[in-house]
Amino acid sequence: MKRNNTPEKGNYLDKIPAFNEQFSWKQDAHGIVTVYVENTGLFNRFFQKFLRKPKVSQIHLDEMGSFILPLIDGKRNVYDISVSVKEHFGEKAEPLFDRLVTSMHTLEAYGFVDMS
Repeated sequence: MKRNNTPEKGNYLDKIPAFNEQFSWKQDAHGIVTVYVENTGLFNRFFQKFLRKPKVSQIHLDEMGSFILPLIDGKRNVYDISVSVKEHFGEKAEPLFDRLVTSMHTLEAYGFVDMS
């Protein structure tokens, strides 16, 4: 996974995240989101066959990530999502922007979200 270390231009709160459609996700009855990542490629096939690794990895998000991911629709910007997070979590979300930006950066680093 390539990490982009170039400085970001513009206000991060104005960026519009969109979920990367190559991944799928599902939310359970408790609201926890699981992202499914298909393990493809030669090395992954080797590990699947000889070391019994799964064809699809499941990544379980934390409470905030599970709340944020369904809000990422390619239409809402980061600020709009922050308003919903503040309404849902209240004081538990503080420091709001630091936590939200960290969550967004993590989702983006794993390739689950594209920022525009």
